[in-house]
Amino acid sequence: MAEEYAPAVWLTFKLASLTAAVLLGFGLPLSYWLATTRFRAKALVEALVALPIVLPPTVIGFYLLMAFGPRSPLGRWFEALFGHGLPFSFAGILVGSVLFNLPFAVRPFTSAFAAVDLRLVEASWCLGVSRTRTFFRLLLPLAWPGVLTGLVLSFAHTVGEFGVVLMLGGNISGVTRTLSVAIYDDVQALNYAAANHAALGLVAFSFAVLSVVYALQRRVLPL
Repeated sequence: MAEEYAPAVWLTFKLASLTAAVLLGFGLPLSYWLATTRFRAKALVEALVALPIVLPPTVIGFYLLMAFGPRSPLGRWFEALFGHGLPFSFAGILVGSVLFNLPFAVRPFTSAFAAVDLRLVEASWCLGVSRTRTFFRLLLPLAWPGVLTGLVLSFAHTVGEFGVVLMLGGNISGVTRTLSVAIYDDVQALNYAAANHAALGLVAFSFAVLSVVYALQRRVLPL
């Protein structure tokens, strides 16, 4: 890959890693709740979580830009707290990436938790094990293939993000210029050779990541 892509590659993998980490911390409790709750409006929550799958990334980016712009209460609060606005910053594309990738983590997490036999969980509670320890020592190890799938999917999907990043972060080198945006720039500049090399790298990376996930799932849960 061309040397000029190095900052974009680093920024992309930094964004993907932080997105996956945030989704792990936020998505696990949400997924566990979705898998176990009997809340009547659960379907509405599930629809809200899955909304980024059907919405164009530009729509999500536009509303986030409006929500955190300098004229909005959230935007003014963020700027007063951190000294800079959220749009056109790395923090901004991180927030957009987390929201856009939420269903890619939460849906596999939820399916994995729902597949665990609840009798095992109830037996653990009956033996006096706290809910927190049961979650981390029993439920999470049993659900780890789905958790791994969600993490890898959200990581890989973040690597290929374009619309949300461009709408919310713009194209600032070293700050918001990710690999997909860099490829777009080269295509606009008719530099097809460089764009082709970077695009092939993304294809190879995505294929390798998905192959590893499916291999691990097959090894743990053979058909």
